[in-house]
Amino acid sequence: MIQKENILKEAIYKAVRSGGSGGQHVNKVATCVQLFFDIHQSEVLDENQKNKLNKSLRNRINSEGILILECSESRSQAQNKKMVGDKFFNLLIESFKEKKRRIKTHTPTAIKEKRLKEKKLKSEVKANRNFRM
Repeated sequence: MIQKENILKEAIYKAVRSGGSGGQHVNKVATCVQLFFDIHQSEVLDENQKNKLNKSLRNRINSEGILILECSESRSQAQNKKMVGDKFFNLLIESFKEKKRRIKTHTPTAIKEKRLKEKKLKSEVKANRNFRM
């Protein structure tokens, strides 16, 4: 298993200005933290882990093979840095987990018949509403 400290040492952090509400504080302080991680250049990950990451996180990885995450939830840059590091590590752990294969099931006949019976009753109730005068 990978060590959190070792993998976070390979990550590059960059502080940028946050968007959204917050008034004067947001306009002058760079509290949003972006994390950049080059998957192909990583020395902590082996080839199998790199392939798993490329497959499971392909929507978050740019064309150069760099994973980019950002956090701007807090007004504190240090807190955002910690939060994006935790988010990154949890994302790695989730992508390394083996996915359980879904076992196909079928709906029992009794349940199908019950549903159709309830639909029929509901239909009759609605149909009877029209004939009152």
